[in-house]
Amino acid sequence: MSAVATPSVDPWTRRTGRWARPAQRDAGVRAGSLVALWLGLLLVTWWWAAGGGIADLSGWETGLTSLGRLSGLLASDLLLVQVLLMARLPLLEQAVGQDRLAVLHRLVGFISFSLMLAHIGLITWGYAAGSLLRTPATAWELTVHYPGMLLAVAGTACLVMVVLTSLRAARARLRYESWHLLHLYAYLGVGLALPHQLWTGREFLASTAATVYWWSLWALAAGAVLVWRVGLPLVRSARHRLRVSAVVPEAEGVVSVYLTGRSLERLPVEAGQFASWRFLSRPGWTRAHPYSLSAAPDGRSLRITVKALGDGSAALASLRPGTPVLVEGPFGRLSPRARTQRRVALIGAGVGITPLRALAEGLSYGPGDAVLLHRFTDRPLFGAEFAALARDRGLRVLELPGPRRAPDSWLGDGVGTADDVTALRFWVPDLASRDVYVCGPEAWTADVRRSCAAAGLPPAQFHAETFRW
Repeated sequence: MSAVATPSVDPWTRRTGRWARPAQRDAGVRAGSLVALWLGLLLVTWWWAAGGGIADLSGWETGLTSLGRLSGLLASDLLLVQVLLMARLPLLEQAVGQDRLAVLHRLVGFISFSLMLAHIGLITWGYAAGSLLRTPATAWELTVHYPGMLLAVAGTACLVMVVLTSLRAARARLRYESWHLLHLYAYLGVGLALPHQLWTGREFLASTAATVYWWSLWALAAGAVLVWRVGLPLVRSARHRLRVSAVVPEAEGVVSVYLTGRSLERLPVEAGQFASWRFLSRPGWTRAHPYSLSAAPDGRSLRITVKALGDGSAALASLRPGTPVLVEGPFGRLSPRARTQRRVALIGAGVGITPLRALAEGLSYGPGDAVLLHRFTDRPLFGAEFAALARDRGLRVLELPGPRRAPDSWLGDGVGTADDVTALRFWVPDLASRDVYVCGPEAWTADVRRSCAAAGLPPAQFHAETFRW
C-alpha cells in the first residue's frame, strides 16, 4: 500500500476557506442527551412523589419503603441508560465518541448499582417493620414468595459479578477475552430484572403514562442493542464480505493485517477510527477485539496494525489469506469529524501511533500545517511511511525515543531535560491554534492532556483515544 493516498472526506473546504464541520450538531446531540437523561430522572421522581412517596416519609417503616421505591426507580432508569450508552447508537457515538461513552457507561453503571443495592436494603428493611433483626428473614420471604423475585435475585447476582470484574484491580488480573465474556452477563441481569419490576413495582403501572414510559424505555434499550450491536454488524459484514488478504510483520510482536472486500467505498469509515473485529478461522472468534485503522481507507482495502498484548492479538500473526472477517463499527471521534482548526498536531506512543498514521494520510493539510510527535522505546513504527508523508505532503515528524523518563512525564529519556510543557511549547509554539489528536496508554494520555492544557490548548481542541478495556 502506498504511504500517500488521496485524503478522506475532511471538514476543511478549500473553496470557501471555511469549516464545514458537524460540531454544532454534535454539541446539540450531547446537550439533548443530557436533557433527556435528567428529564427521565425527574419524571420518575415526580411519579414517585405523586404516588404518595413524600407523604410516606413521615413514618419510619413507610419512609424506608418509600426511599427504597425511589432508589429502585432511579436505578432502573439509569440501568437502561447504561445499556443505551454502549448500544452503539450512531448519533451518540458520533457526537461523544467511544472513549467518553465508556467512561460515562462506567460512571452511570456504578451509580445505578449503588442505587440498586440501596433499593434492596431499604425495601427489605421497611418490609421488616424497620427492624434490622427481622431483615434477613424478611429478605428470604420476599425472595421466595413475591412474584419475579427469584429472577430478580439471579439478575442481581449477574450485575454484581459484572461490577466486581469491572473494578480496575480485577480487570488487571483478567484476560480481555475473559472479561468480555463475563461482561455480557450484564444483559442477562437487566433482562431478569424486568418481570420483578412489572409485577411488583407499583410506580411502573401506576398510570398509563408511567406504563408507556417504562415499556418504551425497555423497548428502546432492547431494540438499540438488537439493531446496532447485532443487526447492523451482520448486515455490513454480509454486504462487504471482508477477507484477510495479507499479514505483514512490522516489528517484534507487531503485525499489519490487510483486508479486502466488496464495495468498501460504502463502508462509512474515516481515518483514525477503529472497529471491533472477529476473525472466523480461529478459536475465540465470537469475542470481538477493537483495533484501529493504520492507513486511510481508500475504498479498496483496509489495514489494521496490532501489537501482541493478549491471546486474541497474538493470534493475528498466524492468520491466513482468505480468512473471513466480521466487523462491528466503525467507532471513535479520533477522526476528521472532530477537526476544528486548519493546523493539527498528532501525538502518539508505541502502537498508539496506528490511528495517527491513518490520520496523517487521511487529513487534508498543507506543508507545515501538520506535526507528528512520535514517542517510542526501541524503534518507530511506520518510519518509512512517515518519511514519505513528510516528503510528499509536508508532514513535520519529531521522533521522541526512549522509555518514559519519569512516571509523570509523557516524554522519552532521549529528548533532553526540559520539562514536558516547555518542550511541547518549543516543538509546537502555535499549539493553541491547532487540533491535537492523541493516542496511547491511558495514564500516558492523561499526562499529555495536562501538558497541552498548561500550554494553552482549549479543551475542545484535544481529541484522545486510549488503550483500555
